[in-house]
Amino acid sequence: MKNFDSATLISQLQRSQAQLENIRHEFHANPELGFHETNTSSKVSELLNQWGYEVVTGVGGTGIVASLTRGTGTKSIGLRADMDALPIHEASGVKYQSACSGKMHACGHDGHTSMLLGAAQWLASDSANFNGTVRLIFQPSEEDMRGAQAMIDDGLFTRFPVDAVYGMHNMPGYPQGHMAFKEGATMAAVDSLTITLTGKGSHGSTPEKSIDPIVAGASLVMALQTIVSRNIAAQDQAVVSVGAFQAGDAGNVIPQEAVLRLSIRSTDEDVRKNVLQRIRTITEAQAVCYGVTASIESAVAGVVLMNTPHETAFAKQVAVELLGSEKVVDMPNTFMGSEDFAFMLKHKPGCYCIIGNGDSPMLHHPQYDFDDRNLSVGAAYWVALTQSYLA
Repeated sequence: MKNFDSATLISQLQRSQAQLENIRHEFHANPELGFHETNTSSKVSELLNQWGYEVVTGVGGTGIVASLTRGTGTKSIGLRADMDALPIHEASGVKYQSACSGKMHACGHDGHTSMLLGAAQWLASDSANFNGTVRLIFQPSEEDMRGAQAMIDDGLFTRFPVDAVYGMHNMPGYPQGHMAFKEGATMAAVDSLTITLTGKGSHGSTPEKSIDPIVAGASLVMALQTIVSRNIAAQDQAVVSVGAFQAGDAGNVIPQEAVLRLSIRSTDEDVRKNVLQRIRTITEAQAVCYGVTASIESAVAGVVLMNTPHETAFAKQVAVELLGSEKVVDMPNTFMGSEDFAFMLKHKPGCYCIIGNGDSPMLHHPQYDFDDRNLSVGAAYWVALTQSYLA
């Protein structure tokens, strides 16, 4: 299977390290939220055009697909990176810290994009050795689970056919530069709910004249935490998190309304349905208890990310041949985070793998930063995977 020299590939891509760092730092300092990645998309397409790719922009909004064919081979592979940032105030203190208040690359998408660009430059060079078509997919709006489906709806796999599709994400806690793989259910499905509790506002000195949505919301937050502990079997997996509780603007005013924003994770459809039903039942009961009215709004539902067996074994073997078996591990459990790459895997076989980010703050933390040492490692892996798949 091997169609590359590990030492040569890694050493030559390390020569591009400074260039890749400059690219990533530019992306990091200028983060853009989902479906607003106009400057990021422009920079990516500019580089891809320079390197000789057939570049199509505006796929699913701000997405890009770049294609390159060598030889007469009929096989094609898709490599995907995400481009969007998060609405977080950065506190990393790095010299290239976000220049956009309230926006931050807190998940490493700047690194993912830069790794794939590093691979793109190599694959377009005379050093590349493959026979077929490589398609580079730069996806918008992963964080709100809408970007992958938007690209698919815009004809991603009909306009740009691939036989398999692969994705990669960094992960704090795994040693830097090590890679992890898992067959089957690899990441959880996600459901995002917004619960609005409407009561009756009043002066803070006359709570008896109010119907207080804050008290109702506080009770609801605690009641929701019983779902996983009391309604889900110990061997099953689920998470119910209240990530936002928004109500009122002043200490002496009881507001009319409170808004709770929930993130629900699950790895089994029956468990998912049970959790969602319990949320509705508990919300309705709490509303009656406190005299408020409740409405529940659902966002785009995610799906469990399922890595297909053959493609996962292939991807893992490439990593072993590139990095050595001591740097490649199996993920022991399904990760309860979610990824809209799962939608792509519903249409095509493929694998989503992990590259370790070392002992850094967790993803979505205001002090998180992508480890630059992964740029050349990740780029080398994409090259090795492409050349092996299209040998």
